[in-house]
Amino acid sequence: MRAGRLLSLLLLLQNRGRMTAARLAEELEVSERTIYRDVEALSAAGVPVYADRGSGGGYRLLDGYRTRLTGMTGGEAETLFLTGVPGAAGDLGLGAEMAVAHLKLLAALPEELRERAERVRSRFHLDATAWWREPDDTPHLAELAAAVWEQRTVEVAYRRFDGTQVQRTLDPLGIVLKAGAWYVLARPHARSGHHADVRTFRVSRIRELGVTDGVFAHPDGFDLAGQWRAWSREFEESRHTLPARIRLTRRGLDLMRTLSAPLTAAGTEGAEPGPDGWCECEVLVESIGFALSEFASYGPDIEVLSPAELRSALAAHARATAALYAGDDR
Repeated sequence: MRAGRLLSLLLLLQNRGRMTAARLAEELEVSERTIYRDVEALSAAGVPVYADRGSGGGYRLLDGYRTRLTGMTGGEAETLFLTGVPGAAGDLGLGAEMAVAHLKLLAALPEELRERAERVRSRFHLDATAWWREPDDTPHLAELAAAVWEQRTVEVAYRRFDGTQVQRTLDPLGIVLKAGAWYVLARPHARSGHHADVRTFRVSRIRELGVTDGVFAHPDGFDLAGQWRAWSREFEESRHTLPARIRLTRRGLDLMRTLSAPLTAAGTEGAEPGPDGWCECEVLVESIGFALSEFASYGPDIEVLSPAELRSALAAHARATAALYAGDDR
């Protein structure tokens, strides 16, 4: 365990430059005293790590010092080749760079690890697009990715969900790929000249994009992964706000837990059919129309008790379907 921590400490200094003991301790989840001992161990092993004194000090490696990959384990080498998403890299305009990076990594690995890494690449493939869907059309993605990297402000013409188009000036902070759809988390420029809160935009809805000469500063403490998780949770919860009282058979329970959104299915947690074969639950649905199309597929294994509008809509749907097949003896 300590050997892995020493390697992590070494790589942190190599990749980030000077770091304080407090920052290293936070990254490695150990005490500062442990960091002092680990630095002494690295120095005793011949690693040129130095301490700069003063308020702006910290630990750093000798300029030009780089560790090699020969200490990498087989599992670590395999994992590196599982992290690559060739399709995504190509969409971002980095396909050629990723291919070259893989070649360089293979060349740096010992022969045994090289063979294992090549085996992973030839036997595992990641397709990020959901079933029965085409990838989003994102002609501006590569240019947007460059703006993210270079911290350039962009001007976009953006089509909202309702079809209206708006002009926005954005500081693009990060890009996310979710189930084949690309999103950019960006800080809009408010009319007052101040920045608004970070918002999420679907890249396929960007109709026009222009990169400006303006350079923005990345906000301190911005956590792309954490921001995305928070926005995703808020988005899902905002769509499922309509309560519905329903009765389900055993098959209906299984259908809901398999086919419905997790926030809807959560209302059936712990539910079990009673002696009559039915159980009663309260679930959250997105809307009357959405719930109608979803619950209609459950057939006689669901009964909506409320709201009355949803019950009436489902009953009308069932009557219309029955009328369509009335008198059909086939």
